Amino acid sequence: MLNPARIQFARTRRRWTKTKLAEALGVQSRSIQGYESGEYSPEPEKLEQIANLLRFPLSFFSGPDLPKISEHTASFRSMSKMSASLKDSALSAGSLAFILNNWIESRFKLPASNLPDLSDLSPEDAAATLRRMWGLGVAPVSNMIHLLESKGIRVYSLAIEAREVDAFSVWHDNTPFVFLNTFKSAEHSRFDACHELGHLVRDSHSMLHGKAHSPEMEREANAFASAFLMPRDSVIANKPNWPTIGQLIELKSFWGVSLAALSYRMNQLGLMTEWAYRSLCIDIAKKGYRTKEPKPMRQEVSQMLAKVFEALRGEGVRKSDIAAELCLLVEDLNNLTFGLTISSVSTAAVLSEKENPKPTNPSLRIVK
Repeated sequence: MLNPARIQFARTRRRWTKTKLAEALGVQSRSIQGYESGEYSPEPEKLEQIANLLRFPLSFFSGPDLPKISEHTASFRSMSKMSASLKDSALSAGSLAFILNNWIESRFKLPASNLPDLSDLSPEDAAATLRRMWGLGVAPVSNMIHLLESKGIRVYSLAIEAREVDAFSVWHDNTPFVFLNTFKSAEHSRFDACHELGHLVRDSHSMLHGKAHSPEMEREANAFASAFLMPRDSVIANKPNWPTIGQLIELKSFWGVSLAALSYRMNQLGLMTEWAYRSLCIDIAKKGYRTKEPKPMRQEVSQMLAKVFEALRGEGVRKSDIAAELCLLVEDLNNLTFGLTISSVSTAAVLSEKENPKPTNPSLRIVK
């Protein structure tokens, strides 16, 4: 019952080369190639060693083929800066999220997605149009992850300690997914989430048909995110007469963006001279605010997953039970679910039995 494709998947997920795995097992690299191609199977003792080295339960290697994400269907922000192993590791994390999401959707009714196609609009107009469609006006978005989830977008986390991996989005079974790197600042993650939203509403045709993402698409997704998080009228209404770093630090918390993003947006809207903008950029860099955000926000996490875990806790289901059923480690589930634990979620998220009778799957709703 061994599935050789899962050996390759596990190795890729942990970013091990064939040479590294062969050396750890005391075999030739040709043997790893044979294991992964199905030419021959590893002896039981070797398979157990592989499971221990790659940190996957032994049962993982006997499952069916896992869903694959092509790099051409995923929208990576920094594709050119990423190594092949890093990119493949991130994509394989997405595949594990599909498995978890299927498990959740077999037990809960999640919001259906119905994203508009705004590909014929400029980034600025698309952002303004989507805000009107969603009834947001020009008010700041209080929680970007909650907003995406309320619109049927599944949001999962990537625990990858690499600045090259910001976020990516992809469509799977007609459902949009967004993956955010939890090692980024909260402000950075909010912008990443909005950047991916831009891809989903403006580039979905390209994503679904595997068209490679161009630098222009990335620039336009950034412009969309900037306009969506910081609406033109709101920024103009709140602009200081002479923007200083101190004033911008106070204002950035209003929109939930980074100091650099707010400075760029104000310059883009013509609210400061080019000289003033360059001076601000120099000061921001000198003070180290490009890598360490002043007055940082709290990290946003999934409300949907919090509700799911709270409902499961009421049924006596532990995270280790989910991991065992999916043939994964709890560590992998934590890396996909913002580190949320079933026992620590607020009881305010519990769905009452009256609202969700047991014969039907509970219906979860996200509050914006």
